[in-house]
Amino acid sequence: MPIDVDKALSAPPSVREISWTGRDVLLYHLSLGAGGTDAGPELPYTYERGLRVLPTFAMVAGQGVSAGDRGPTAMHLPGVDIDLRRILHAGQGLTVHRPLPASGTATVTSRVAHIWDKGKAAVIVMEQSAADPDGGPLWTTTMQIWARGEGGFGGDPGPETPWAAPERKPDHVLDSPTTPGQALLYRLNGDLNPLHADPEFARMAGFDRPILHGLASYGIVAKAVVDGVLDGDVSRLTGLSVRFAGSLFPGETIRTTVWREGDRLVLTSTCPARDDAPVLTHATATVSSAAAPEVTA
Repeated sequence: MPIDVDKALSAPPSVREISWTGRDVLLYHLSLGAGGTDAGPELPYTYERGLRVLPTFAMVAGQGVSAGDRGPTAMHLPGVDIDLRRILHAGQGLTVHRPLPASGTATVTSRVAHIWDKGKAAVIVMEQSAADPDGGPLWTTTMQIWARGEGGFGGDPGPETPWAAPERKPDHVLDSPTTPGQALLYRLNGDLNPLHADPEFARMAGFDRPILHGLASYGIVAKAVVDGVLDGDVSRLTGLSVRFAGSLFPGETIRTTVWREGDRLVLTSTCPARDDAPVLTHATATVSSAAAPEVTA
């Protein structure tokens, strides 16, 4: 059985040490399209002097679902051993507890928090927390992984999460173009799943061609919100939670619609080239009104 629910949920958390440098941050920002149109205003993302870190860098400072002892062809966790062609990244949540430094080290603790039975699929919920060398919290994430064909084991289907966009004119509409080679660049952050590079693998997984990483779309939307809503201040974006509702092909544009509700933003992201096909739904961001103190490397 690919998923042993009891084993997965009872396994002790894994703990590992990670580190990153300014070059890792620069690569991450470039892989989201920073500097692609007007390099001058993008220097805070693309130049090491005064480098500011998008909070979603936390997604690649740790370890993605494609990494592991068995390489990029299987997802291997305690009690979970699934071919990557059978899984999709279904949702992602992030809370940053303070602005991320441009270089540093952290202790990352990960565990399988839930496995929900959706009938034809299982949803594996991974929780991860990161702390600095003094034990101070840096970020907390929740990742939902949709495993096709792994449901029907009689488990809890998980909570209902109704969501609707406000019935009023949005406060912002933000367009973020991507490039045909963007997935090839983004995968250098560490997620080497061949779904994003290999046309034959993508076809076997049910796609016409390789798709952009869900976390690339996630980071692109975070950057759009920072630039278009938060005056370019990365420290004001303190959380982002989304569901991955549809795929985006490299070269397409992501259109993000934003409604402001105090310190909360409600978002939808679509692909205008395909009749506004949904890309991200159930999306909310938390923001602060004032800039946080700058964190140095």
